[in-house]
Amino acid sequence: MKKLGNLVRTKIRASCKETEQKESKDSNTQEKNNINNLQTEQTINEIKKNLARVNDFLFKKVVTEEGIVTVMYSNSLVEKMIMQVMVFIPLTNHANQIHQVAEEINPLDMKDVILKITSGQTLLYFHDKNVLLFIDTYSPPTRSITSSETESTVIGSQDSFTESMEANLSLIRRRIRNPMLKNENFVIGSETNTNISIVYMDTIVNNDYLDELRTRIERVDYPAFTDISLLKQLIEDNPLSPFPQYYMTVRPDTISDYLTDGRIVVLMDNSQAALVCPVTFFEMFVSVEDYYNRWTTASLLRMLRFFGFFLTITITPAYVSALTFHPEILPYELLVNLQESRSKVPFPPIFEVLFIELIIEVLREAGSRMPAKVGQTIGIVGGIVIGTAAVEAGLISNILVVLVATSALLSFLPPIFLMSNTSRFVRYIFIISAGMYGLYGQMLAFAWLIAHLLSLKSLGTPFMTPIIPRKATDLFDSVIRFPTAFLKRKMGISKSQKK
Repeated sequence: MKKLGNLVRTKIRASCKETEQKESKDSNTQEKNNINNLQTEQTINEIKKNLARVNDFLFKKVVTEEGIVTVMYSNSLVEKMIMQVMVFIPLTNHANQIHQVAEEINPLDMKDVILKITSGQTLLYFHDKNVLLFIDTYSPPTRSITSSETESTVIGSQDSFTESMEANLSLIRRRIRNPMLKNENFVIGSETNTNISIVYMDTIVNNDYLDELRTRIERVDYPAFTDISLLKQLIEDNPLSPFPQYYMTVRPDTISDYLTDGRIVVLMDNSQAALVCPVTFFEMFVSVEDYYNRWTTASLLRMLRFFGFFLTITITPAYVSALTFHPEILPYELLVNLQESRSKVPFPPIFEVLFIELIIEVLREAGSRMPAKVGQTIGIVGGIVIGTAAVEAGLISNILVVLVATSALLSFLPPIFLMSNTSRFVRYIFIISAGMYGLYGQMLAFAWLIAHLLSLKSLGTPFMTPIIPRKATDLFDSVIRFPTAFLKRKMGISKSQKK
């Protein structure tokens, strides 16, 4: 009996202990669930607080086999069909499929959480598991691929970049089917969080140039980037120079050609153009169509663009110099015609030239800000009416109208629009120098121009390569384009790994 009593008491104690452990475990579980629920509510509330008064961000609760899931996304950055196919249908039917395509994110890192959702990602918060996942559903409306309006060509491909960085990368990879084509993504802009991508050929690019570009981009401290032109100005070697030190283009065939030559390309989301570096002054007058034409035609067009740049900055200053200081350099018949055309003009030549140049600038700026058809009409009619009225009123000479019109046309010869703007700025320096010192002033301005070009660099490469420093093989593809069989990699500019 005594043994039986001891056995019963032992069993009772064990049962009581098991009951206490079970109650303690249930209590711990309940406490843990309460903590998880509290963390869940805190996380959701914190996200809602950061996105307060942002009406296009939606929060939806979905009942799944894994419990309640809160779906958070931007209605303006994600298509409804994408949400149905990638999120809602898998959640309601097979929630476990979501874990195969989604990635986990730390809910305590609120800055990263907010950045994900404002970048077009969809966040999924599993309440029971206290797990936050995100899925890439970024699908904003984009413009279709069309031909370029600023760099149109007769021969060659007609597609151009769009404002979608992913679409631009696909246009490049369609032309360069090589695994050595690499791209590195960065986020710049403290307020806009803009995505950019550095694209290069890993086996060709110069690693020193690549490291230097990475360093410059990482040092950029600017709040908002709406176009890649802003980034270009911040990472140039000499931002005070009127000359662009990076090549900007919207043509994927041009970019592909530069990449295979060892250059580095920078793409930006929401920007159509792409940057190429390093480049030289002579490449600012090179069009991709030059490689599609015969070498004789391409050389003629390049020389026309190159010497046209120097003509556009010297034609009207020469007019000022000749009439103000050096009338003896003109033929007698031409001098007589000039004096007759200026007989009614009450202003000295420098004011006459500055007046008509400013009129041309006003017409050009007004035409560019108006609708295309209206702008063309205003430019043509306004130019004719104002030019004719100014000549008849004795404000300018008719010969100067011809010179200014020719100079304006020559300024549009470079294939890069930024070089056209540069020629307009430099022309004013030459005009003022000519008005002050005549031909001597023009030569001083020309000496400044050459010295300034020699001092410029593009990502560390001298801007006047291949003339100074001279690289013989690069000269085959400079102002004169030799036949294709003679063209080699531009080692003096890109300093690529492959010889």
